[in-house]
Amino acid sequence: MKSAILIASLVVLCGSPAHAGVGMNAPDILNETWLNGMPVSFAELKGKVVMVEFWTFGCYNCRNVEPYVREWHKKYREKGFVVIGVHSPEFSYEKDVEKVKKYLRDHGIDYAVPIDNEFATWNRYGNRYWPAMYLIDKKGVIRSVQIGEGRYQETEKLIQSLLAEAS
Repeated sequence: MKSAILIASLVVLCGSPAHAGVGMNAPDILNETWLNGMPVSFAELKGKVVMVEFWTFGCYNCRNVEPYVREWHKKYREKGFVVIGVHSPEFSYEKDVEKVKKYLRDHGIDYAVPIDNEFATWNRYGNRYWPAMYLIDKKGVIRSVQIGEGRYQETEKLIQSLLAEAS
């Protein structure tokens, strides 16, 4: 029953279980500059549920998603949930790392933020949109992709379900 609910959740969030990397192992994030944390591989994150969110501080839609991502990080980090907010700039002024640092301070973002100015991670994921949230299970497999705003309750239920799964 739980697996049927999870598959149904994937279909609601993604359109189909095969969409945008669902079911594939999550690519490692290889950016050299990380704010609020050190670089980490999915091998090191095994046993944790991970959200990789692609965002940029000048994006209106990213700003609308931000309170939910911050809240999920705060609410579930002690239960094994990790947020990695990959900052991939849309405009040249967003490439300034000092501006990203200021934005993180001003907005109370304390989860890890790799700086993806060259779009290396963006391309590894085949991403094309801001914001985009990839939920990755305890085995390192992408289980859902949420593009844009909305579906916050469904996303939180999926986070809870993934945390409840055995490692």
